[in-house]
Amino acid sequence: MDFARLRALRELSNRQTMTAVADVLCLTPSAVSQQLAQLEAEVGVPLTERRGRGVKLTHAGEVLVGHVERVLTVLDEAKSELAQIREEIAGTLRVAAFATAAAALLPPVIQALRAAYPRLQVTLVEMEPAEGLAALGSWSTDIAIVDDLGGRPARGGQTVKHVPLIDDELHVILATGHRLARKKTLGLAELKDEEWALDSASSVYGEFVLGLCRRAGYAPRVSAECLGSEIIAAMVSSGCAVSIIPGLRLGQMRGAFAAVPLRPRVHRHISAAFRQGERTHPAIRVFVDQLLRTAKSLRA
Repeated sequence: MDFARLRALRELSNRQTMTAVADVLCLTPSAVSQQLAQLEAEVGVPLTERRGRGVKLTHAGEVLVGHVERVLTVLDEAKSELAQIREEIAGTLRVAAFATAAAALLPPVIQALRAAYPRLQVTLVEMEPAEGLAALGSWSTDIAIVDDLGGRPARGGQTVKHVPLIDDELHVILATGHRLARKKTLGLAELKDEEWALDSASSVYGEFVLGLCRRAGYAPRVSAECLGSEIIAAMVSSGCAVSIIPGLRLGQMRGAFAAVPLRPRVHRHISAAFRQGERTHPAIRVFVDQLLRTAKSLRA
């Protein structure tokens, strides 16, 4: 069985469409389709079937992907062991992180590693958690900083390791002169009649906040959909709206507003994810160790 075709099958199991697989593998959809047809001819059983506009793996396809996952893990272990034999922490480490975590955690980590390991190059790409996990699965990145707001995909549970970093508490932000600004905590029901500014840069986070409000019995009146926190801070500081912001982001925002913890408390759990087979890779190990030290200082 050709390994490139096996990888195409594995990507299809994660991404569901030929177009998405083609984008990851830098091929055309027809080339991906040909690779999968050739793989089916090699193994002698159908591996995929059409399901609406997408493609679904057959039972045989799922079985084969399970074996491919094991093979890829062994290859990662081999790469990690060779890196240990070289006894040098060098090369390029690719990191995917969503904006809030990237701004709060990564600058001190990268600065410390540059001083300690000058031959290690860390490259950062901003990605939402789901994108980061997908990039990890397709070998487009080495580490992904993710949260649990959108849940985790079923596939990859055995091949991806998560190291908890920090719990990020959500806060209501209001203008300093708002009637609720001096309260110790705020329940979502108390914000039912407010105008809201929400971050639309991340659909997952926005949907999570909307879901919190719906569970409190109402749909919030969103008067500002903002790409990032700058406009949110301006809308809240001026008294035009309220919002819900993660604690890590508060330190990055400027404005005259009060931050009040939610009641009951709501946290998102932030972790570092990497492929299980690279858990002993020297560059991965020193990066995660420095991440944990930085997260500990933030908690303090």
